[in-house]
Amino acid sequence: MGQKVNFSNSNSANITISAVINFPEGFNEKKKYPIIVVSHPGGGVKEQAAGLYAKKLAEKGFVTIAYDASYQGESTGEPRQLENPYIRTEDVSAVIDYITTLPYADTDNIGAMGICAGGGYTANAAINDHRIKAVGTVSAVNIGSMFRNGWENNVKDADALPFLIAGSNARTNDASGAAIATIPLAPMKEEDAPNEELREAWEYYHTDRCQYPTAPGYATARSLTQIISYDAYNKAEAFFTQPLQTIVGSNAGSKWMSDDLMKRAATKDKKMHIIEGANHMSLYDKLNYVDEAVSVLTLFFKKNIASDSLSATRKESVTA
Repeated sequence: MGQKVNFSNSNSANITISAVINFPEGFNEKKKYPIIVVSHPGGGVKEQAAGLYAKKLAEKGFVTIAYDASYQGESTGEPRQLENPYIRTEDVSAVIDYITTLPYADTDNIGAMGICAGGGYTANAAINDHRIKAVGTVSAVNIGSMFRNGWENNVKDADALPFLIAGSNARTNDASGAAIATIPLAPMKEEDAPNEELREAWEYYHTDRCQYPTAPGYATARSLTQIISYDAYNKAEAFFTQPLQTIVGSNAGSKWMSDDLMKRAATKDKKMHIIEGANHMSLYDKLNYVDEAVSVLTLFFKKNIASDSLSATRKESVTA
């Protein structure tokens, strides 16, 4: 059961966030429920991987909310497709601000998870916002590291300087009134993909596999001026104290970014689950892999944000 909602972004009254709240079976609005915020990948929208995970976690007894980032999807904001990682991180907290106004929200039991760049943004949000009590990531990407160091972590930071310059030039272009300059967040054409894993990214976003009209697959080029120097795990060594569950495919070229989070997070309660045979993209929509990931996330969140109402719901489902 899902309910579409729109609310003002508490960080900018000019932006309206579009989201879908998913409710568990037997939902009673007079009870309090733990809530999980689900953040989509860079270039994605709530109707894709984030929505899939949100629905499946709701089936396990949680209230979940999948939302479109500011400037993207059905959320408002200009220029369209801005991928400013600082704003995307703050979007997580803005969604939590909204959650705290819901009468059925157990605000002492808020979890957050994200897929791909959404996992990195979720981690960054948790470092800053300790209303988040538990963090899950699926195929996590630190978007700054990915753009600086490449998909396989084989480029030096300093060699990314041309991207910063390109971003600055794009800002000048945009300010002139010319058409907004853009960059691909996933290959826009199959022949542009440098490897099979990223060919799957093209397939996911640009074919019947999971394309969606509000997810064009590109970002504003001006976003490079924020992305290149961004670190989703900044100060994780000091302030990431919440329980952490990372999930990665055994064949994921992006695994090194989950490894980095595991290494840097201050929390002692951190675990990585490796899904054999899966690559980065497999965990977006391949149901055998998604179901395995959801089962791990369910146990993790039930351990760390299970309120009395969820425990009661679980007991009722067992005795029914």
